[in-house]
Amino acid sequence: MRHEHRQNYKQLKFFDYTLFSAILTLTIFSLITLYSATSINAPQYFIKQFVWVLISFFIMLFIIFIDIESIRDYIPFIMLSTIALLAIVLITPKIQNVHRWIPLKFMNFQPSEFAKIAVILYIANYCDLNFSKLNEIKFLIKPAITIGIILILIAMEPDLGTPFLIFAVSSLLFFLTGVKLKYLIIPIISSIPLITVEIIRHPYRLTRLKTFLAPWENMKKETYQLAQSLIAIGSGGWLGVGAGASKIKLKYLPESHTDFIFPIIAEEFGFMGSFFIIFLFLVIIYRGFLIAKTAKNHFLSLLAAGSTLFIFIQALFNIAMVSGLIPTKGLPLPFFSYGGTSIMTTMIFCGFILSVSIRRSNI
Repeated sequence: MRHEHRQNYKQLKFFDYTLFSAILTLTIFSLITLYSATSINAPQYFIKQFVWVLISFFIMLFIIFIDIESIRDYIPFIMLSTIALLAIVLITPKIQNVHRWIPLKFMNFQPSEFAKIAVILYIANYCDLNFSKLNEIKFLIKPAITIGIILILIAMEPDLGTPFLIFAVSSLLFFLTGVKLKYLIIPIISSIPLITVEIIRHPYRLTRLKTFLAPWENMKKETYQLAQSLIAIGSGGWLGVGAGASKIKLKYLPESHTDFIFPIIAEEFGFMGSFFIIFLFLVIIYRGFLIAKTAKNHFLSLLAAGSTLFIFIQALFNIAMVSGLIPTKGLPLPFFSYGGTSIMTTMIFCGFILSVSIRRSNI
């Protein structure tokens, strides 16, 4: 009994309270913002999201205190299940004119979100088992094919944003593991023709590129959403118009509760509020990489690093997208955007990072 108490104390000693505080603050802030964005037009979204946040938060707490390495035995099953779900979603009825969700009675399940988790677990496990062989290109063929299948299935939905995000995080993880840069350039170059074909095949993607280059032209049609987003961000000033006082949310900005929720934050809380949110994401990447650096083994290190990268890079892409710095694409803002699968995936990543933190032997 005393040994168990000492073990629990030791775990809590290394628990990253700074990271946990940042996660909790972002979660609370996200609910405040979502309530504001949906209170007039769709209040039911806030209620649903509140329930999913609570469920996801308890899932995160559960992950923190389980033996995270026991998951390794199930990674092949997780990968096969993910590929199967991504294939199934392609034959389900379209929702919003795309095949991205499997309609369930209680939610629309999005397999591409859980594909992020599966890929991180797979890379962490594979690199740990083959750490001394990764400088030989033949040992990179298997993960390249496996991850490539997932990327192609998601792209067929169609969705280019999520495959790009998964590809970016995967490449960074392999680079952090010590894979030679020349090996990572090969898939980047080979993907250019595929991306070009996908852009040409879907005219709306060419339109997005045009709106990115000229957001103020033809504001009544193609550039309307981005232009309204930029207006909202600019109208917030230094301190914002006040919580709940956003005008752009009054049906001026489409999808303001999903991918374009950051402009609501910028309008209501201004530059200072926006900077505070960005600062919290910077806290996550700093603490996440510190945890990865001090993890007790290679698998846990890559798991923490990959989870951190997914949260931070996705947030970076979303904020850059709504600010007109990159072309628009369907990537939600972690913690903030409406969606049960999205918030659950984010909280699972947070659970991974915090679980690794309590299993450190030193800092």
